[in-house]
Amino acid sequence: MTPEERRAKLIELFEEVKACTRCPLHETRTQAVFGAGDADAEVMFVGEAPGAEEDRQGLPFVGRAGQLLNQMLGEVGLSREDVFIANVLKSRPPGNRDPQPGEIEACKPYLFEQVRLIEPRVVCTLGNFATKLLSGNPAGITRVRGTPQVHELGGRTVFLLPLFHPAAALRTPRVKEQLRADFDLLPRLLAGPPPGGAPPEEQEIAAQEAAAPPPPEPSADQLDFFG
Repeated sequence: MTPEERRAKLIELFEEVKACTRCPLHETRTQAVFGAGDADAEVMFVGEAPGAEEDRQGLPFVGRAGQLLNQMLGEVGLSREDVFIANVLKSRPPGNRDPQPGEIEACKPYLFEQVRLIEPRVVCTLGNFATKLLSGNPAGITRVRGTPQVHELGGRTVFLLPLFHPAAALRTPRVKEQLRADFDLLPRLLAGPPPGGAPPEEQEIAAQEAAAPPPPEPSADQLDFFG
């Protein structure tokens, strides 16, 4: 697909999402929040659902959690303009309550089509709902965060990197530091071999090895010892 074809398809999908009435959330939203960023991005972030400010502006992650996401991106040499950001739900749940199963099911085809069209190398899931949906695994985010996985999403093989949601990081300093450490995996996943071309088990091992911290430099004493 050429960049022009990709953008045309994304615009068609945007118009479909904007007019969507698949679940009752269309009755209470101000506007649908499709997502935003680079249509050719190698990294895609998927959060949970729009909040009040996102519902007002029609853009994802524009509140305090979005500011932290911008900061974390900058620390690994990226910006919002380099990535694409979306949510599992395209409409705000009243009172920012958790997404309900029927709402997730209604919105899921839109998200998978976004992945198919954008063709990212890495999909970062922010929090439990995005991680469980895209990994197909009920394990909670605390158990799987920071461990790259290999999955087929939207007909494309990608690295899936589960991350804590920035909103949780704003509430808990320890979570913020873990989120920052997990963000450091992104440059290595982008620089290493692409996902695909090997059995999924081998790809996951390769992804985890690529994301593993480098071994410590030997001390001066060790260098002397080995001559």
